[in-house]
Order: sequence, then structure tokens, then C-alpha cells
Amino acid sequence: MTPVLDKIKNMQAAIETVVRGKSDAVRLSLICLLAEGHLLIEDVPGVGKTTLAQTLARSFDCAFRRIQFTSDLLPSDITGVSIFDQADGKFNFRKGPIFANIVLADEINRAAPRTQSALLEAMSEGKVSVDDATRELPRPFMVAATQNPVEHHGTYPLPESQLDRFLICIRMGYPSRDAEKELLRRTTGGDRAEHVAVAPVCTAEDILAAQACVRDIRVDESLFDYLMAIVDATRKSEFLLLGASPRAALALRRAAQATAYIEGRNYCIPDDIKQLAPFVLAHRLVVGADYSSNHKRSEEAGAILAEIIRSIEIPH
Repeated sequence: MTPVLDKIKNMQAAIETVVRGKSDAVRLSLICLLAEGHLLIEDVPGVGKTTLAQTLARSFDCAFRRIQFTSDLLPSDITGVSIFDQADGKFNFRKGPIFANIVLADEINRAAPRTQSALLEAMSEGKVSVDDATRELPRPFMVAATQNPVEHHGTYPLPESQLDRFLICIRMGYPSRDAEKELLRRTTGGDRAEHVAVAPVCTAEDILAAQACVRDIRVDESLFDYLMAIVDATRKSEFLLLGASPRAALALRRAAQATAYIEGRNYCIPDDIKQLAPFVLAHRLVVGADYSSNHKRSEEAGAILAEIIRSIEIPH
């Protein structure tokens, strides 16, 4: 185990001291970070979505900002705005909260589409264009967004172009009985999360070094064929109006590489792709109208994708 990987393992353990009983969600969030992607956490209120995102940010030494998305939020509230300085006699740009290493977009689907679109360039290119100037965002950079899919009043569904920019989408689910009992036992000061006490385990430079190692993980030619067989099948499925995009294929490869890295391998195996495909692809798929009930879109897309994966032969 390399020194950087050892720190990543310690980072995972630190997060799990706060986000109890959700090791899979913690692991997937780290995979997303190491794969240089963005994370979407969707589930019912009160299951720890925001706590996971905040604890992930506080587990390594980085700039963290939280944006509470509301219906009256403006794009300039995210990217920043130029303000006239009377002393200098010119406009000076004041950076918005997007200029951070990890940005928590809390309840992202409560903002209007115009405001949501302010994240698109940042999530795709790591840059922000304001007032005819393009500014680089700090690295590493990650958007961790939360949304409550069952709350329809005052929400705006994320468009396909926005969903396609999230590398991984996870659901927290309710905690196990033992984990919830432990939560009740150790929470004494109201319901405030305890992530504030998490000490940084890694530096931003450690994360950048780990991301560089992930890019060097070897992917065999047979695994490229396996990955493309899954992606191509989503595009040809009679149940789907929209299959996986080329960005989705790239995301699945990067996620598989990050999985191999966390497990201490310098090469990918078929299980890396098979196990990550539901979390990388399902939220990007659009189910045909005859097979969709709208509010269960993600579950239906996941079921169709699971059947596709089962039908494709795993390379040996």
C-alpha cells in the first residue's frame, strides 16, 4: 500500500465514524472524488445526504462551500459578480462560492433551470466564464449535490444535460436498526451532525496525487469491449428513449480505474465495471413513456440497466 493510498483508506475510515452503517455510500463518494467526477445524492429527507457531503469535504484539508439552492437563487450567487470600486474607479470581480475544492449544492432541484445551468461549465471544464473572462477553479474540484426526489412542490427536475455531468448517483437509504440506535445514543446536542469534529486526514495535494495514480490504472482491451457492449446496449434498448452518452462511457472507465486503485490494484477487472455501471449510468438514462411512471424514473432505469448487464457476457 502506497503512502497516498494509506491516507485514502484513513480518510474513508474517518468518514465512516460519522456516516455510520453506510460504507458503500462512503466508498462510492471517494471513488467519485478520485475519478475527478461529481456526486449526486438523492433520497428522502433526513437520511444523511448533506452529512455525507460535508464530512467528505472536511476529511481532507480543502476549501469547502455550501450553497443552499432555493427558487430565488441567481446564477451570480453561485459564480460571483463584478462590483464597482469607487476608490479604484473600476469593476472588481468578487468570487462566488463555486470557487472552492468541494461545493455542496444542497437541494439542487429547488433552484430554477437558469440557476442550475450556472454549474454546467464548472462541472465540465473546471472553469467559470463571467463578464467576458474565464477563470480557473481550484483543483481538486468536485460538486456534491443533494436532492429529494419525492418532494415535487417547489422543485425543478434536473435536465438530462445536468444529470449527465454527475459521474455517480447514489441513494443513502435508511440506516440499519443497529446503526440508527447508535446514532440515537451518541447524538446529545439536538440533531446537529457531528461532522464538525472530523479532522482532516489528507491534503489537497494528496488527492491530486491519488487522482494522477488513478489515471495510470491499466484497462485491458477486453474490458473496453465489455464496457462498450453495455453502453451500446442502452442505446439500442426498446425500453429507453435515451441511452448512455460518450461522457457516460468515459465516466464508467474512470470510476472503474478509481475502484481498482482503492482496492490496491494497478489494473481493472470486469467486476469493477459491472459493479459501478448502475451508479454511473442509471441516472443518465431516459425511460420510454410506455414504461415510465415519472416519479420512479431512476428505479425503472436501474431495473432496465440491470437486465442489460445480466445479458452481456463477462470477459475472462
